[in-house]
Amino acid sequence: MELILLEKVTNLGDLGDVVNVKPGYGRNFLLPQGKALTATTGNKEVFETRKAELMKKYADSLNAAKMRAEKLAGKHVTIKALTAEEGRLYGSVGPADVARAAEAAGLGLEKSEIDMPEGPIRVVGTYTVAVRLHSEVESSLIVVVEQEKA
Repeated sequence: MELILLEKVTNLGDLGDVVNVKPGYGRNFLLPQGKALTATTGNKEVFETRKAELMKKYADSLNAAKMRAEKLAGKHVTIKALTAEEGRLYGSVGPADVARAAEAAGLGLEKSEIDMPEGPIRVVGTYTVAVRLHSEVESSLIVVVEQEKA
């Protein structure tokens, strides 16, 4: 399936690139999310007329993400969790928990922006979590998991 990208998509291409993707990826993700158009002659003309508008929108979102990254630099959030012996958690701390703690701290992060490639946190301690604010902007957040006092 050939598509015209309306924004930069990680590991796929930049704004305006014509890419060939599997039909399911295009039909179920890129098209409904508004990240791409089918690569027909009519859509190519539509894209060319909207290109300046899309470039401006992309630049604005990039600048906003950079400002959020500066605000996030050096910040930390604390999450209290029930623990068993030796500091192991009952359950785990995942992206949703980190997002709730960041929201409570006034940082305004979404669950989808938090990247935990090693998986959820299962032991008390201090961890650095990657935060992807934009396809080109990545920051980090320090997460401190503490034992909850019963």
